[in-house]
Amino acid sequence: MSRIGKHPVTIPSGVDVQLAGNDITVKGSKGVLSMKFVDDVIVDRKDDQIWVKPRNKSNRSRQMWGLQRTLLNNLVEGVSNGFTRKLEVLGVGYRAAVQGRVLKLSLGFSHDIDLPIPEGVNIVTPSPTVIEISGADKQQVGQVAAVIRSYRKPEPYKGKGVKYSDEVVFRKEGKKK
Repeated sequence: MSRIGKHPVTIPSGVDVQLAGNDITVKGSKGVLSMKFVDDVIVDRKDDQIWVKPRNKSNRSRQMWGLQRTLLNNLVEGVSNGFTRKLEVLGVGYRAAVQGRVLKLSLGFSHDIDLPIPEGVNIVTPSPTVIEISGADKQQVGQVAAVIRSYRKPEPYKGKGVKYSDEVVFRKEGKKK
């Protein structure tokens, strides 16, 4: 039984939710997001709360119950507060800069990497070694952060590369003489 699915999603003030069958559209100060529910769950709105319930007792229905509730909660939280991921660039000569809608990364390659910033995502570089990615869609923010990190993952000997700010890189000892 889902423990997450038992809890309702509370709609904060300033957020408008439109339910039409299996489709939901959530509007807030950070943007507009929409989602289509699977047929295995039932969505009910009562006042300022949305309840997600399994349609029947099947395994798939119970599996989708918690997932769909979490995805709905991410929509509501995204349009009201937004999501942020922070990356750190570590290494001599490694740096990042935003120029217009392009993120320029110098990561020790023979060329700079130009990454176009997708629509709905905002990237800020408060310093050349810190990248802040923010937006309303949690999946899109996480995906952009993962793509940036994939260009130069942190290596265990010197710790050089791009890492999440809360990531711990286990360091290895080099060769012994």
